[in-house]
Amino acid sequence: SIGSLTAKLEAYLSRADIKRVRAAYRLADEAHLGQFRQSGEPYVSHPIAVAEICAAWKLDVDSLMAALLHDTIEDSGISKEELSVQFGVSVAELVDGLSKLDKMEFQTRAHAQAESFRKMLLAMANDVRVILIKLADRLHNMRTLDSMAREKQLKIASETAFLYAPLAHRLGLYLIKTELEDLALKYTEPEVYRSIAEKLEKTKEDRNKFIKEFSAPIKEMLVDNKFKFQIKGRPKSIYSIWTKMKKQGVPFEEIYDVFAIRIILDVTHELRNENRVQCTACDQD
Repeated sequence: SIGSLTAKLEAYLSRADIKRVRAAYRLADEAHLGQFRQSGEPYVSHPIAVAEICAAWKLDVDSLMAALLHDTIEDSGISKEELSVQFGVSVAELVDGLSKLDKMEFQTRAHAQAESFRKMLLAMANDVRVILIKLADRLHNMRTLDSMAREKQLKIASETAFLYAPLAHRLGLYLIKTELEDLALKYTEPEVYRSIAEKLEKTKEDRNKFIKEFSAPIKEMLVDNKFKFQIKGRPKSIYSIWTKMKKQGVPFEEIYDVFAIRIILDVTHELRNENRVQCTACDQD
């Protein structure tokens, strides 16, 4: 809801900026009046959700406004010039860039993979925020794909796997990349996805016990040395486990690295400028 979005914005935007975002919402609400998603929800719920994802990434006010308005040119006949007059050139350019991305279609997987990187570079040369908003748009569409027809699910999920997940990876958005890959697998290989998810759930208790035992001596050492730290354990993504199973030609039971442990240290270094440096030990699938 717009109230939920506003609450997120209050954490980092000024009142004036929030007022601009709400003005963009009002136009989006008017533009999509009478339009509904396949789930039966009012269509405006989608741009609000996209804006909420962008807010979680703390994107700037123009990006949030563009997220709310991203389908208005395509679906409602509002022109780029009208958006420019009401909300400024920057917002209008972002919405126009998103509309142009939506119009690009790919005939084959190889074509899409080649075009994806060209599109990314072109968008980055102009404004990387176009790609970030588009990734938020695709992420919400994937999270709500259940209501679509099977044929549409397969098309969108396949496109996500070979176009949008690689884009997220190239931009260093590893959590987004992982979620997109898992969601794509859920629809392209539903039985595989369900089987791995169930097996991960069944082994959750043993996995948590092992992580706790493994982490105990590390935690003790870090405490003794007065480090500020966090230790987190998590299962590897369903997609990455499936990829390993295919590559190695083995069942789930013979994949032994199904979880990862992350140690995050907060360390102060004595540097010339006396800046505080965050040292993070990151893992990737």
